[in-house]
Amino acid sequence: MEQIPDKTIGNDLINILDNAKLPIPNNTQGVKHKSESKVSRIPIKVIHAPVLKKPEWIRVKLSTNSKFTKMKELLREHKLHTVCEEANCPNINECFSSGTATFMIMGDICTRRCTFCDVGHGRPNQLDPNEPKEVANAVKILGLKYVVITSVDRDDLRDGGAMHFVECIKEIRNTSPETKIEILVPDFRGRLDKALEILSQNPPDVLNHNVETVPRIYKQIRPGSDYMHSLKLLEQFKKTNPLIPTKSGIMVGLGETDEEIKDVLQDMRNHSIDMLTLGQYLQPSTHHTPVMRYMHPDTFKEFETYAYSIGFKHAAVGAMVRSSYHADTQSNNVLSSSLSTLT
Repeated sequence: MEQIPDKTIGNDLINILDNAKLPIPNNTQGVKHKSESKVSRIPIKVIHAPVLKKPEWIRVKLSTNSKFTKMKELLREHKLHTVCEEANCPNINECFSSGTATFMIMGDICTRRCTFCDVGHGRPNQLDPNEPKEVANAVKILGLKYVVITSVDRDDLRDGGAMHFVECIKEIRNTSPETKIEILVPDFRGRLDKALEILSQNPPDVLNHNVETVPRIYKQIRPGSDYMHSLKLLEQFKKTNPLIPTKSGIMVGLGETDEEIKDVLQDMRNHSIDMLTLGQYLQPSTHHTPVMRYMHPDTFKEFETYAYSIGFKHAAVGAMVRSSYHADTQSNNVLSSSLSTLT
């Protein structure tokens, strides 16, 4: 299905910039802005703070092997992107070396400028109609039993890219019918009902959308996004697809308090979210939002206990936890429970 650029509903953040009369550098289609170029013209400025020393429990595995090299070559051969690379995920070496990756579809240019994220910003290129087939081919070559597909925000598309997700799901199920599919979607702000209608026609095995942080600091961390809208997305999908697990994540170290984290977790459960990821925020560059604290492992453990106590079916909680890190093992028990409900 052809994707039609949305000429009437632009990116909320771009509208804010226009209204504030702030210049946008080189807004040519296909030009990707990173780091300082990306965040410097956001009306709500990044407040810098002294750089905190990383504690001993923040450890990144740097070992690579032939699978790491093969993964890199495969991605380039099929002209695919991964959030592992674009967002500088600290777990990339471990995941690539074990033959897993999170595919990022619809290009590597995002229409938003979140101050925690290292994915590039700009005016995206047109969708690649061959991308769903290329993703499916890569999944088959790698022999993946579980795959996570995410995307940049595409506020320039009338459905936010929902149909492109569906085309990827269809292609993977055609070539790898036993593979479980998790999609980590953007917020589809301004076109939520349309996007959810499309996704519900060919739903994934797991629907993931991250709320990312606490509502008090949302404007600073996720300009152009809305906390309650993100919760509404997950709740509405669950109402239409009650047997499909929903999942969301939050980062710590952005300036939130422990009580605010507990409030967010309770909000998630109040909106029927089944699975949780909670991990430590790590600053991608000195131009991004600084790390305000490093949470101790004991505190992470307390939040894990709390998450299960309020009804999460699975809670992945720890410093190096990311939304799609070991997503297969995170989802196994929850998916098995959903299948048993069907039978």
